Amino acid sequence: MAQAYIFLAPGYEEVEMLTVVDMVRRAKIEIDMVSITDQKEVTSSHNVTVTADKLFSEIDFAEAQMLVLPGGMPGTTNLGAFEPLCRQLQVFAADDDKWVAAVCAAPTVLGQLGILDGRKATCYPSFADKITCGEYLEQPVVRDGHVITSRGMGTCIEFAGEIITALKDRETADQVKTAIIYQ
Repeated sequence: MAQAYIFLAPGYEEVEMLTVVDMVRRAKIEIDMVSITDQKEVTSSHNVTVTADKLFSEIDFAEAQMLVLPGGMPGTTNLGAFEPLCRQLQVFAADDDKWVAAVCAAPTVLGQLGILDGRKATCYPSFADKITCGEYLEQPVVRDGHVITSRGMGTCIEFAGEIITALKDRETADQVKTAIIYQ
């Protein structure tokens, strides 16, 4: 049973995606990398090709507790244009037992879907004027209810830590960060 899915669209930010996958797996939480294309190989915004674990058509959303969006351009635009994913993000956001998380430019997708309405959130600074939310905060990571947002590649260790905290506990998140010699 996958506890989380992280979505790869052409042009995603590879460090944001891989930092989350690496740390979440170190916490012994299952996370699958999911291609929204019809191929498992997806190329990032910096020409790094990663092989996803699954195709979007192969996953069962009933098995997941969290959906995660990495940023990057045009990856964020591609995620926001993929209607099947957008529908699932809205379903998860409406369920108090499910989570959605996004980093860098990707919180704009959550904003466009109305998921951030009335919430505190953050994103990459140059996208702040494009994010629709209750209150934009200049913080590395913002958790409001069952929504987690983060600013960018440089905040991904904290972002992944918050994901681990949400899916498991703060102690495990702190252990993973200590093990990778963070701070």
